[in-house]
Amino acid sequence: MAENNSSTHLRPRSIDEHDEPLMNTPDRRVTIRSVRSLYGAKHTQNGIVLGPDPHHHEPLSFFECLKVILLATRINILLLFIPLGIIASKLHWAPVTVFVLNFIAIIPLAKLLGYATEEIAMRLGDNLGALLNASFGNAVELILSIVALKEGKIDVVQASVLGSVLSNLLLVLGLCFICGGYKFQQQKFNQTAAQTSSSLLSLSCLSLLIPAAFVATAKEIDHQDHIQSLSYGTSIVLLVVYVLYLFFQLKTHTHLYATENEEEEEPVLPVWMSIALLLIVTLIVALCAEFLVDSIEGLSESWHISPTFIGLILLPIVGNAAEHVTAVTVAMKNKMDLAIGVAVGSSMQIALFVTPVMVIIGWVIGQPMTLFFNTFETCIMFVSVLIVNYLIQDGESNWLEGVQLLSTYVIIAIAVYYYPSDA
Repeated sequence: MAENNSSTHLRPRSIDEHDEPLMNTPDRRVTIRSVRSLYGAKHTQNGIVLGPDPHHHEPLSFFECLKVILLATRINILLLFIPLGIIASKLHWAPVTVFVLNFIAIIPLAKLLGYATEEIAMRLGDNLGALLNASFGNAVELILSIVALKEGKIDVVQASVLGSVLSNLLLVLGLCFICGGYKFQQQKFNQTAAQTSSSLLSLSCLSLLIPAAFVATAKEIDHQDHIQSLSYGTSIVLLVVYVLYLFFQLKTHTHLYATENEEEEEPVLPVWMSIALLLIVTLIVALCAEFLVDSIEGLSESWHISPTFIGLILLPIVGNAAEHVTAVTVAMKNKMDLAIGVAVGSSMQIALFVTPVMVIIGWVIGQPMTLFFNTFETCIMFVSVLIVNYLIQDGESNWLEGVQLLSTYVIIAIAVYYYPSDA
């Protein structure tokens, strides 16, 4: 048995072995994404790289790196909308046109931002890499929120962060359950890890319920000062909990979040190129986000929809588009732990990290951002977290549970559409 186990150890392919049959070489499995990291690897079978071509050891040139970046995903064809969105804004085109062009432009930028983050994370090791991914996982939502907050659009900020939570919890998770359930009758996932994330979501939901209850029950007419102080203190507590959660996930209970049979990936780009890509894409996202936010008021008037609907339903699609595709794809491969981690984990990061950070930033720049959401939004958050907690507590999923989540999201979208803008 020991001899059998030793033969299965993964090892790199040596130059002397290049004449051996491919099926007999126990080489490490590297995903399609890291083909380019092997500098022109040619030995492939069924889309899996079985070993590098021994004649290709030179690092990628600058133009080869650009080619790798542009061809990393088909979504990059939408990068053509970046100059169109900038031109539309500078030439003062119709707000609807400016919004749509920049809306589409941010989708591939979000994907590139994730790509650059993964490139750097793979060089930092498991713990630091996971921390970096967690920090930049919702960078687009954070940038959009900061731009809106700077312009004093508190209602858009609150709606966008709440919308991001709801889209991940209901829309993405619902699609994962439906698409995965179409291929598999019953799918299992790590119940403890899922319930940990959902319980933290419940905590964040509590942080919104308390200010709403405070305003509803206190007798004083003006609660603004008290609500702001309560929001600042609560935000600090939430950020501390988020840091402790990262320590729990990356240090003390890593076994709960380990993925089995994960194919090995290697970094593709040089370090300087990865950092440059991260910085450049972040700046472009901030620019497009500014144009997008500036056009919201005109869009609201042209389409006769409230800024709440734009922030709660439309904006989350921008920042989460790449994650939506990733979660559904892995769910169809029966990797539900990863799908749950993307959907529920992303919602938890927004609730425990992005939202309190926005409150602290508002505190610094003098914008009255608080954790007091109106009663309608608070009820939506509470019901969504409640139904997700019910559905994942057994550690199993099926397509009918996905239908329930999607139905909840559609009902909320209809209600938000007809919600009066002056409420």
